[in-house]
Amino acid sequence: MSVRELVVLGTASQVPTRHRNHNGYLLRWDGEGILFDPGEGTQRQMLRAGVAAHDLNRICVTHFHGDHSLGLAGVIQRINLDRVPHPVAAHYPASGQRFFDRLRYATAYRETVPLEQVPVSTDGPVAIGPSYVLEARRLSHPVESYGYRLVEPDGRRMLPQLLAEHGIKGPDVGRIQREGELGGVTLDQVSEVRRGQRFAFVMDTRLCDGAFALAEGCDMLVIESTFLDEDELLALDHGHLTAGQAARVAREAGVRHLVLTHFSQRYNDPEVFERQARRAGFDGELTVAADLLRVPLPKRHL
Repeated sequence: MSVRELVVLGTASQVPTRHRNHNGYLLRWDGEGILFDPGEGTQRQMLRAGVAAHDLNRICVTHFHGDHSLGLAGVIQRINLDRVPHPVAAHYPASGQRFFDRLRYATAYRETVPLEQVPVSTDGPVAIGPSYVLEARRLSHPVESYGYRLVEPDGRRMLPQLLAEHGIKGPDVGRIQREGELGGVTLDQVSEVRRGQRFAFVMDTRLCDGAFALAEGCDMLVIESTFLDEDELLALDHGHLTAGQAARVAREAGVRHLVLTHFSQRYNDPEVFERQARRAGFDGELTVAADLLRVPLPKRHL
């Protein structure tokens, strides 16, 4: 049975708090695990969340600020210590190659697992998985930063009434699915497009075209909301979003489930983020992330 869910490992921004670890997010997508932005303490949070190194197939780093990448050293060494039985790919901004190299070889350890380095330097697809295409888009931050997006290819949904009208049943249903035509009846005549699921991960950025492009039509958008709306000028200066701006991205992009995260330590009441997101007009499903929270992707469109 396929599982698609977000496991939140950490939700703090620059400074961790008593209740929020540095960033870390695991996306379970069918049989794969994609770890986004492993900040300091990610190994510990993985343990608490029941996530093993064996669960990891990809690591995606948006940029090389410490709260998004200092946990790389420990995670990579744990992958090797546990002898993960499959290759692991790492995606990160190409401009930060020197930082990636330093983190990968921060201390001595024995390499036992192939780690494929896939630096990102342009917008577009960066990998093809078993049931998705992984894309990247440039964001707007003081250092080069990329957001990521998973897109499942569209499929077909068979329509029983139309199948019956054309006398197609039993093994012939599978045959027309495979071959696209049966006895003069085309697949289009007895089915409809089943839209693939989409997931986007948008961290440190100002409002920019890349953020909207990543979020477009997503079933789930995980997005930073470091500041509250009253601190919009501070957000702009530091290259971040407010809760209202993040909600605007989700609203204009037609997102179904918005997950707000990456909160400044200056705020103590998470409910304010939800109120400001609603005030900005987002009326879909909304989660203000907390450490160790599990958030299932929305069910497919009918």
